[in-house]
Amino acid sequence: MIKKTLLNRIINVLGLGAFFVFVTFPLYWMVVTSFTPERELFIWPLRYFPVAPTLENYVVTLLRTDIPRYFANSLTVASLASACTLMVAVLGGYALARYQFRGKQVTLLIFLATQMMPIVVLIVPLFITFRTLGLLNTLYSLMIVYTVFNIPFCTMMMQGFFAGVPGELEEAAMVDGCNRFGAIIRVAVPLARPGLIATFLFAFIGAWNELLFAVMFLNTDANFTLPVGLYMFISKYDIHWGRMMAGATLALIPALVVFGVVQRYMVRGLALGAVKG
Repeated sequence: MIKKTLLNRIINVLGLGAFFVFVTFPLYWMVVTSFTPERELFIWPLRYFPVAPTLENYVVTLLRTDIPRYFANSLTVASLASACTLMVAVLGGYALARYQFRGKQVTLLIFLATQMMPIVVLIVPLFITFRTLGLLNTLYSLMIVYTVFNIPFCTMMMQGFFAGVPGELEEAAMVDGCNRFGAIIRVAVPLARPGLIATFLFAFIGAWNELLFAVMFLNTDANFTLPVGLYMFISKYDIHWGRMMAGATLALIPALVVFGVVQRYMVRGLALGAVKG
């Protein structure tokens, strides 16, 4: 029995170790490539650390390209789209968690079905719609798309978060003079704060990393987002690997900072969201 337990532990450790290497090695290689001089990228035998590390790729990326502008565009689009998504998801999630109405299950089924639809089939209709409305090649088109596509799943997330908040607390607040909206703002929302943070992060990261819609709807350099800017490092005859990896490393910073600051809230929020309402 002891040998079997020891064998299981060894297998678990080896499996987790292999998974850890599988997940982290691409990140390690991205960071290492960003510090590798151009002349060392294609030498053989392969080296897992540069002989002469350099900041040249970062200097060129930050000072000689428009990456800072793309960074600002992505931050603007992702922040505003996530905020709009969260506002709608809070109200919709609360309604689904607290009220029973005809068509509720159908609504949830439709929300779930939207997550199964390939976004590629919507590119042409959306392109025509935005061109007709004069929103093509503007950041507003991306904000609208990211908000609309994130609302269904974020609403279902918020439903789970609000289902974990006791309704009796809101009833007590209304007895003390609050109306329904006041009870939501003063009681339900503060108690579901970890869930709000988790939902906001989900929407933010999705909008921050999105490439396909940005490539299709934007054609002016001044409006490009960060994923499109990184994609532009791929030219017809060459790929600027060092600069691309430097830009990708910089693109990780906002996500890492946000996760580091609100990690404990996010873990608690995801746990609350797992409660079935």
